[in-house]
Amino acid sequence: MSEQVLVVPATRFYSLGGFDGFSTEWSRYREGLLDPNYLQFRPREQAEYDPTYKQLIPYIVLCHEGRLFHYRRVGGGEKRLTARRSIGLGGHINPCDCHSSNDPYRAGMLRELVEEADLPAYQERTIGIINDDRTLVGRVHVGIVHLLTLSEPRVRLREAGLAAGGFATVEELRIQASDFESWSQFLIEAWPRLSATP
Repeated sequence: MSEQVLVVPATRFYSLGGFDGFSTEWSRYREGLLDPNYLQFRPREQAEYDPTYKQLIPYIVLCHEGRLFHYRRVGGGEKRLTARRSIGLGGHINPCDCHSSNDPYRAGMLRELVEEADLPAYQERTIGIINDDRTLVGRVHVGIVHLLTLSEPRVRLREAGLAAGGFATVEELRIQASDFESWSQFLIEAWPRLSATP
């Protein structure tokens, strides 16, 4: 059976204020994008090539004392991102996430996190939203960015498709920014103003 993924009509996103890049205005989009009246599950093989819908993706950034966790994608579900580096964990929301919670988005975000990494204690906050209509992958996804501030710099990746993880300063990552997927590039560029925000 085909994987079913959570989507929202792209017109819903654009009606709230479309953009390309990273925005810290998550409060502007939260209720509109997560409104159950607009959410639905669609087969992933259709959703990946249908820009009339946006797949909602939790994009989870791990930080310890100003250094960001990064890794390389060596496999996994999104073949178009293979071999690219990333600072974001996370993935699709599935129907199973509806069974465990009345908030399938949050349940899916936490499930993806547990599936992908073993972490120490952390504090979490949602810091923004990412959109990139310039790429085929970005055109059919929208990312909700969660920042997890870790109590210690210990991350063990659980998925075989994620490799070569470690922590680095934003300055170090910026030197190699072209190696990263576009969503990570947006965040690396925006990080100085983000780190100054409580």
